[in-house]
Amino acid sequence: MNKRLLGVISLLCFFLLAACQQQATPEDRLAEYIGEWNDGNFAEMYKTYLNQGTKDAYSTEEFVERQVKLQEDLGIKNVEVSYKKPAEETEWDPEKPADFPILVKMETLAGPVEFEKTLTLLHETKEEEENWFVEWDPSFIFPQLEAGDNIRISRTEAARGEITDRNNNGIAVNGSGFDIGIVPKLFTDESKKEELAKLLGITTEFIDSQLGQSWVQPDYFVPIAKAAKSEEKLLKKVDEIQGVTYQGTDMREYPYGEALAHLSGYIGGITAEQLEKRKAEGYTANDFIGRQGLELLLEDRLRGKDGMKIFIEKAAEGAEPITVAEIPAANGETVKLTIDAELQKTAYAAMEGEPGASAAVDPETGETLALVSSPGFDPNEFMLGISGDRYKELEEDPRNPLFNRFAARYAPGSTIKPITAAIGMEAGTLNPSEGLEIEGETWQKDESWGDYRVSRLHPEAPNPIDLNKALVYSDNIYFARQALEMGKETFAEGLKNFGFGEDMKYPYGMKAPQISNEGTIGSEGQLADTSFGQGQMLTNILHLASMYEPFITNGTMYKPTLFLDEEDKQVWKEGLVSAENAETLRKGMRNVVVDGYAQSANLKSVPLAGKTGTAELKASKDEEGAENGFFVAYNSENPDFILAMMVEGVEDNGGSDYVAGFAAKVFEE
Repeated sequence: MNKRLLGVISLLCFFLLAACQQQATPEDRLAEYIGEWNDGNFAEMYKTYLNQGTKDAYSTEEFVERQVKLQEDLGIKNVEVSYKKPAEETEWDPEKPADFPILVKMETLAGPVEFEKTLTLLHETKEEEENWFVEWDPSFIFPQLEAGDNIRISRTEAARGEITDRNNNGIAVNGSGFDIGIVPKLFTDESKKEELAKLLGITTEFIDSQLGQSWVQPDYFVPIAKAAKSEEKLLKKVDEIQGVTYQGTDMREYPYGEALAHLSGYIGGITAEQLEKRKAEGYTANDFIGRQGLELLLEDRLRGKDGMKIFIEKAAEGAEPITVAEIPAANGETVKLTIDAELQKTAYAAMEGEPGASAAVDPETGETLALVSSPGFDPNEFMLGISGDRYKELEEDPRNPLFNRFAARYAPGSTIKPITAAIGMEAGTLNPSEGLEIEGETWQKDESWGDYRVSRLHPEAPNPIDLNKALVYSDNIYFARQALEMGKETFAEGLKNFGFGEDMKYPYGMKAPQISNEGTIGSEGQLADTSFGQGQMLTNILHLASMYEPFITNGTMYKPTLFLDEEDKQVWKEGLVSAENAETLRKGMRNVVVDGYAQSANLKSVPLAGKTGTAELKASKDEEGAENGFFVAYNSENPDFILAMMVEGVEDNGGSDYVAGFAAKVFEE
């Protein structure tokens, strides 16, 4: 091929390539530009597609950096830009603008934004490239946005939902407290700074940092700490310091304080770990969040959704702001509990700070009326940010007020005996009127039991021992023999029918009741122990109260509920005891109080029925151990609630009758 021909071919190729480049239509360029827009590639949009007039008017900072920052600040996502395709026969005149209707959609923190615009492309030669280029202005970010305008976002805080009891008494409410602060010109005695810091559980350095803020003036009130309304002693002490005072402020309140502390829990400042998990839900570093109890459990229901508004702040003087998108604040849900807060307060006070737990249930519905862990703590104190010294004081308190006892499990002791009797009567192995001859303080079936013997507390009980006497004298030997008579399988199955070994599916986490560690009864000795609530048997206080329901309902045990909007009277177990056998047990439990060893509950004003129990805690049979005392009771004439109460360490306080006295106070009041 000669050089002349080669040159001609090269020239033809050049013109063909140039022609191909010139054939790119405005629609082609628009489709590419919109693709970059949807992907958020603002730098590429600016560099490759904007016309010279736009670049002269807007710098990369005004186009690229501004839009990147807005996407972050406004939570812009799911951007979807589309355009209306022109008719196929459209002929594009390079001398005229090419206009395209476009639709812009996006999600923001303030909700969806959608608008239509006309986007124009101009045919230009730029850097030796002849093509179509986009003409742009700020209104393609948001309509009505002009050069010099600012885009703002505002947040309206939603009110946290409240927790109330069944009678609308506030348990966790949006109330008020106090900001404690300093008026600098009056706070002249520097020696008082150390005293103030110690009172408030803060450092003198923190006080200095608050007073050193740029906005502080000599006569301004400078907040340095918060206090609940209940902290009257603290408020009085700080008010005695010259230049220190307090002002009312909105604050979460827990009106029942210690009495409901373990149930209500408390809110606190969000931790870095919680924020990392929940920042996508709109939480910020300044938010409060449920930290314990129902405040934590119900966080998603109680937390409202803050209102958000994106608006354009116009540069023109006097111009009204223009709203781009807005979501109104939605307050959190108010959650009503089945709890009777006044009953709970009474039960807590009756326990006099002794370590223990109580639960009260409505036997006709299964509704939980009280869930007490004693002693408690002041949730207001935790909500405001407890000092390290104060937390250590609570942590080292031998009564362990931070431990939630109503959610824990305990050996129920002799309070299980009415259940043992019910299982035996329903199995046909226990005749309540048939007496057993029982002699002495201890008993074993035969020599195969080795050193194991069943002990009884009241060997003075007159023979023969029938069911009524066995309940009144709380005779371990009687119930051990009855359990042996029914056998391991029958007894274990009967306990399962009462809910042992089953998750209660209660909204507040409760340890599941167990027959034993393995869920079965392995030996005759274990069978005997389990018959009177020892061995490896464990249950929580709410389950214990619920197990007495069938004696009142003639056989039905209801699923315990906590929220008033839950369906009540949900049958959990039924057919547990016949009406005849239930009546027998009711009479026996009334006699426990009248004739037995719960004399502290033998009130003239309220005819109580129930069963005491003492569970020994010891590693071996030869050692002296601590004892947990129990009493489960109800008003025999008007059984509107069943109360189960447990107190730890009753071995030096008269045993379970000590607990019966506490429980009696609840019924009296």
